[in-house]
Amino acid sequence: MKLPKLDGRRALTARRGWALAVVVAAVAGSAVGTVLAVQRPASSAAAPELQAQVVWPAGAKPAPNFALRDQDGKLVTLASERGRPVLVTFLDSRCKRECPVEGRTLADVQRRTAASGAVLAVVSIDPWADTPGSARKFAAEAGWRGDWHWLLGKKARLAPVWRAYNIAVKRTPGDILHSTALYLIDARGDLRAGYLFPFSPGVVAHDVRRLGGST
Repeated sequence: MKLPKLDGRRALTARRGWALAVVVAAVAGSAVGTVLAVQRPASSAAAPELQAQVVWPAGAKPAPNFALRDQDGKLVTLASERGRPVLVTFLDSRCKRECPVEGRTLADVQRRTAASGAVLAVVSIDPWADTPGSARKFAAEAGWRGDWHWLLGKKARLAPVWRAYNIAVKRTPGDILHSTALYLIDARGDLRAGYLFPFSPGVVAHDVRRLGGST
């Protein structure tokens, strides 16, 4: 699926109309054939056990792998996190608008899911300025207390991960414009849920706990 062209600052607010389609298309496969993502109905007796806007059936779609180093220099891959739920999102540690809000929301999710063993993996969308120090500062200001990794690297290393998860990134003078999504990956490494920001920490926590109880 081709992403709409980002148009300056308005892209961050205008994206709501196409973001759901982006999450559905991201890593769900080609438009030709069976669509593996299922949009959650508002209310239904047959609703999926997960409450995200978009869900994938168990075992239907392996999450795109990556191998990136975190703020401590540790190499992190999805394979290295097998056995527990993983939340993957894309942030800018120097952002002053939506990213800090999402950061605090993720801290709320961490507090609600402390017993689940879930890990948060943040892929940098600012390879030009994100550093281990700026990542730690962001995490401290957001109030993160759980297990988290801020994955850093040059654009050549990060851009393939952005594309794999259908995250649009555009560098402008003094700003980084990007689409925002949160993905939930189960203990087997399969993509299970997608959330549009702003998302409910209660909904994400519910889904993390459901997957935390599965093997």
